[in-house]
Amino acid sequence: MADWIDEGQKAPAFTLPSDAGTKVKLSDLKGQNVVLYFYPRDNTPGCTKEACAFRDLSDQMRQLGAVVLGVSTDSVESHQKFRDKFQLNFPLLADTDHAVAEKYGAWREKNMYGKKSMGIQRSTFLIDREGKVAKVWKNVRVDGHDQQVLAALQELAG
Repeated sequence: MADWIDEGQKAPAFTLPSDAGTKVKLSDLKGQNVVLYFYPRDNTPGCTKEACAFRDLSDQMRQLGAVVLGVSTDSVESHQKFRDKFQLNFPLLADTDHAVAEKYGAWREKNMYGKKSMGIQRSTFLIDREGKVAKVWKNVRVDGHDQQVLAALQELAG
């Protein structure tokens, strides 16, 4: 279990397969702000609510020069079904071996009803145009999170 990436640090590089059948490479997004959010599972209530909230704000985020990327350990096929079911309009990335989640510190021990297991902790990283982490939200509560991210993006955009 790695430590969280802190604000001001260079965002760890990654290349992951997306729901579109392409590979998404962080270095290819230099010059844009990146909203990188980690979520536990496709098609679960909290994750669906969070994805739909980002979907509904993605035009505003795009206008601020940002791209939204959702990451979970689900497969590309699972992401495709999730995307189609909820008309998601941003890439979902398959981190099936949780290597990227570990680099960012989002792969944590969870305690559910006394049972400990490892999994993705809902978290969001705002990466600036230079590839530095501008803001980190750990242990995200879904309600209102999309607005917090939008406000941080507006601040970053000046």
